[in-house]
Amino acid sequence: MSLRIAFAGTGHISHIHAQAAGVQDDVDLVAVVNHRPESRAAYAAKFSIRRLYDSVDAMLADGDVDALVVSTPNYLHAPQTIAALNAGIHVMVEKPMSMNTTEAKQMRVASQASGAKLMVAHCWRFDEEVHWLKRQIDDGRLGKILRTKGYGVHVNWGPSSWFVEAKYAGGGALADMGIHAIDTARFLLGDPMPRKVYARISTDYTEYDVDDSGMIIIGWDNSATSIVESGWWWPHADGPEACTQVYGQKAFGQIFPTRLEIPDRAVEKVELIDGGFPHPREEHCPQIMYDLQMAHFIDCIRNDKTPNPGAVEGLVNMRIVDAALESSRTGQAVNL
Repeated sequence: MSLRIAFAGTGHISHIHAQAAGVQDDVDLVAVVNHRPESRAAYAAKFSIRRLYDSVDAMLADGDVDALVVSTPNYLHAPQTIAALNAGIHVMVEKPMSMNTTEAKQMRVASQASGAKLMVAHCWRFDEEVHWLKRQIDDGRLGKILRTKGYGVHVNWGPSSWFVEAKYAGGGALADMGIHAIDTARFLLGDPMPRKVYARISTDYTEYDVDDSGMIIIGWDNSATSIVESGWWWPHADGPEACTQVYGQKAFGQIFPTRLEIPDRAVEKVELIDGGFPHPREEHCPQIMYDLQMAHFIDCIRNDKTPNPGAVEGLVNMRIVDAALESSRTGQAVNL
């Protein structure tokens, strides 16, 4: 029997998710939800979707849906996800998981209570270059990892619309871009738990009521430290979205460009091991990454697996974001 998937939201990322769902086996794209008639009509026409709704509640009332992909503004993530989970509908929700940690906990509880799967779309866990570096780390080629540095920055660009309004987005560049760097670092490190967060979050380049600049330091329970830069409209960044540098006791590794640097101190040389990937990439956020993400979501539904990234991973990231904002307000590190 085909898996019936619905989509809440009709923005750019929802188109990417629908395209990813369309290439999976035995999947039907059955419904779309958006409050704007013209937007949902265009989306439905593009993806041959017959059922159109102005609310998730209306869609749920009609039934005949197995899974929902939530790609709406952040303030809708929790209510739409919880409504679907309570109805026994599996959900993949865009990052950030929610507006805050409290909402993220409520979403996790709803998934646990209903048994419906909850996945958070931290897409970089499905990128081939990220996986290449993780294999090098897991194989011990870098030795014990001491620190990472990652980037979630839009250079000479920034979003508009609901992204820059606190009541709809919750946060700015940290929630939009920094969270990519946070999750990528955590994935590469083997998903440790955060123990301390220090941050300086500000609005330096715009007049938005959300942040456009951030520097976050995360201390993990495996003794590693991660530095994350988040931003919109910066004149420069040392790497593209999710670029992560990893400093081990034995070697240095990086994604974008993806390589290892292994020093041989006896002969004062450094062995360079190229991952074999083109740099810069033809497309930095390729469709295949989202196709693999969707395939994982569907596999978890069909084979009763716990999604990764799931409720736990999304909640940890929200705890870090909330701690960073608190640290910036108080000027003090936050213990978790």
